[in-house]
Amino acid sequence: MAKFTLPPNSTFTPGKTWPGPADATRVQRFRVYRWDPDTGANPRIDTYDIDLDKCGPMVLDAIIHIKNEIDPTLTFRRSCREGICGSCAMNIDGTNTLACTKPIDEISGDVRIYPLPHMEVQKDLVPDLSHFNAQYASIKPWLQAQTAPPPDRERLQSKEDRARLDGLYECILCACCSTACPSYWWNSDRYLGPAILLQAYRWLADSRDEATGERLDALEDPFRLYRCHTIMNCTRTCPKGLNPAKAIAEIKTLLVERAV
Repeated sequence: MAKFTLPPNSTFTPGKTWPGPADATRVQRFRVYRWDPDTGANPRIDTYDIDLDKCGPMVLDAIIHIKNEIDPTLTFRRSCREGICGSCAMNIDGTNTLACTKPIDEISGDVRIYPLPHMEVQKDLVPDLSHFNAQYASIKPWLQAQTAPPPDRERLQSKEDRARLDGLYECILCACCSTACPSYWWNSDRYLGPAILLQAYRWLADSRDEATGERLDALEDPFRLYRCHTIMNCTRTCPKGLNPAKAIAEIKTLLVERAV
């Protein structure tokens, strides 16, 4: 598989161009990254002139319009169209975000659409998330407790304990933050990255979980945790407005407090 890395002088096969309708009055140009593993050709940038009166207001609407009305070979992921599933994460206008929540009218000039950077590409705008998902599984993202639950109700939390999970449980694992992180670009084989570490802290912060020691033991590693250098790209790019850098700092604090 090809790896998309946004190099400054990368070699692209000349792309195709689809002009817009002659009678269109509101046309915007979309430049879309294309790569088909079955052809063996270099990646290319295809150009589509879209009549904005014929599609919805979001970038995902334009991509769906391209596939349905212009070029059925275009490949991408999408599902909920509500900013919940994270399927349509991609690099749009230079920023990792969700195509379904990115308004077209926020972009001036050509709309440039690429897959998430520094990920293996399966085809066109589809990154291979198998390694990312394996990293998520490695942190055991489920409640671990030795104490038996009450026989007649769920495990309860105080309002204060529940509030500690705000800003953590909302993560949709879109990978926008991890693929915006230079440390993850260079060390993704061992560094868990901001998305997975935020998810790890979500369980460390949960008052119902009883595996804090084991979770911290698994994270106390020069690469799994400490490759974070607080660059803050993760927080700037999160489409849900979360702060993975803060979650990583909280994990480091817990490790320091444990060592004292």
